[in-house]
Amino acid sequence: MLLMGRNEACHKGIHSMEILVVGTVTLDTVETPSRRVEDVLGGSGVYAAIAASFFKCHVQLVGVIGGDFPHAYTDFLQTRGIDLQGVKRVEDGKSFRWGGRYTEDFNVRDTLFTELNVIEGFQPILPETYKDTPYLFLANNAPALQLRIIEQATNPKLVVCDTMDFWINEEREALEALFARVDVLILNDSEARLLTGDANLVRAAETILRYGPERVIVKKGEHGAISITESSYFNAPAYPIRQVADPTGAGDSFAGGMMGYLAAVGEISEAAIRSAMVYGAVVASFNIEDFSINRQKRVQFSEISTRYRELQDAVRF
Repeated sequence: MLLMGRNEACHKGIHSMEILVVGTVTLDTVETPSRRVEDVLGGSGVYAAIAASFFKCHVQLVGVIGGDFPHAYTDFLQTRGIDLQGVKRVEDGKSFRWGGRYTEDFNVRDTLFTELNVIEGFQPILPETYKDTPYLFLANNAPALQLRIIEQATNPKLVVCDTMDFWINEEREALEALFARVDVLILNDSEARLLTGDANLVRAAETILRYGPERVIVKKGEHGAISITESSYFNAPAYPIRQVADPTGAGDSFAGGMMGYLAAVGEISEAAIRSAMVYGAVVASFNIEDFSINRQKRVQFSEISTRYRELQDAVRF
């Protein structure tokens, strides 16, 4: 069974362009020192797609869910104009579930459980209407699966992928094959150090460039993100948040917001990518203010614009 969805109205004044997000669609259980929530909407694909939807008309999502996945969640994604034609519902299967617990400072997270369920053995096949989508974001997933998506895409304008420590440790060969096929690699600081064995993030990013991507973006949590190419360096600030509720999905929201902006403006110049990273940081700042996607439900684009301008002012000298 395939799910359908389409947005009827674009954000006023922003150029329409398609973006394809491939990632997980999950039911999350999250514990913090102050609260616990169960079976809330989550997943790398979900966070990235919602973030991108702030900027664009047509966001396409590819993933898999079980028959137990609440229709209220898919209905919400459709209200955001996210096309779910590529989301497969396996009626006799169980959805991917993940549980995590955060410490007081939110910089340390323990995984409580991971139940892959329907995601095990999932072989995504892109709908014909998805194959020529120009902007492709491969959210955290098995590198072999990410490679299969690239092989099905027809001449994308920009391919960006995310990864995690598990794949670095367990699927290094497939991961290196993937790096040779992407334009931009996004990973966090600990993953960059793990991948290269270098504690210096600038040197680590330069080493990763030799694997094939033209740009490496290293996320540093509350300290922002850096972008490095052979000829450029940029440090995007994080938006200062006084009260963090749940950091789950912040990195995916950063990447999705970045991709959404790039697709909206229709260019991938150095200047556009720098602006996109700051927009991504802004979208991620809203994400961490509540559990799951609860804060994103209430965000207006005017709020995003305001925080973007505030960050511009904060780094001007």
